[in-house]
Amino acid sequence: MVDVRGLRKVYGELVAVDGVSFAARPGEVFGLLGPNGAGKTTTIGCISGLLPPSAGTVTLLGHDVVHDGRAARRQLGVVPQELALYEEISARDNLAYWGAAYGLAGDTLRRRVDAVLDVVGLADRGREAVKRFSGGMKRRLNFGCGIVHEPKVLLLDEPTVGVDPQSRVRLLDLVREQARGGACVIYTTHYMEEAQSLCDRLVIIDHGTVLATGTLDELRGLMGEKDLVRLTGTFEPLAAGRALAGLDGADVVSADGVTIVVSVAGASRRLPAIFGAVAAAGGVVHDATISQPSLESLFIKLTGRELRE
Repeated sequence: MVDVRGLRKVYGELVAVDGVSFAARPGEVFGLLGPNGAGKTTTIGCISGLLPPSAGTVTLLGHDVVHDGRAARRQLGVVPQELALYEEISARDNLAYWGAAYGLAGDTLRRRVDAVLDVVGLADRGREAVKRFSGGMKRRLNFGCGIVHEPKVLLLDEPTVGVDPQSRVRLLDLVREQARGGACVIYTTHYMEEAQSLCDRLVIIDHGTVLATGTLDELRGLMGEKDLVRLTGTFEPLAAGRALAGLDGADVVSADGVTIVVSVAGASRRLPAIFGAVAAAGGVVHDATISQPSLESLFIKLTGRELRE
């Protein structure tokens, strides 16, 4: 459904995306993860046709987004992070506007508006002005505007930002329903637990390049059996890093003056040795936490950063 090959986007001397490639299939939720500035937004912009690639290709259902843009966008639904709603008019009129923009009309448009209002749980509020809605209701309507024309490819950019827990659960159910219906869903999020529970496959990018692609189990396999140890305190990064790297089987993921992250097998048994190495390098440990192998620990190991940074 979505085929990205050698995607590159350059702004002057800045290379925002550098050789990104992945393919997403019908009926799956495909996660696009990366820290801020990794190139996610630029990649989404190129997939949606809003940004022309500097090199490489993007095709949606076989239609090139540059050379056959109209046909490609006809299959595409977009739910942006910023609300794309007209607050002075009703939820029904918002849906009708976006449906008409995609060519729906007459009874077909009315049926789709009714169906989407029901799906997003706003059937009883459809004639109210959107400005009276809560944040969660607006998010659900924003989602509805992206699916009113029944797209085969759906781009979701942080669709649950700032919503209450009940609305988040409903939105995640809506995402799953779209995939079960055969749509290809491209999903970006800052919530690692969402990606871990929702996505069938994922690509992790940073500095505009792909670091890893695969199912959650495949990505976990990249971690081996190692745990992630996070130390906070006062450190001389280079000295502490060298001391920890000297421990058998230990990999220093990141190190600065207040935080050190180490990947090591059997971390609970290795803590005395880890503390000893840090102390020998003149560091002081105030706190230590151990994380089992997970998508988040893999992400930190690959990028040296948490997803929210």
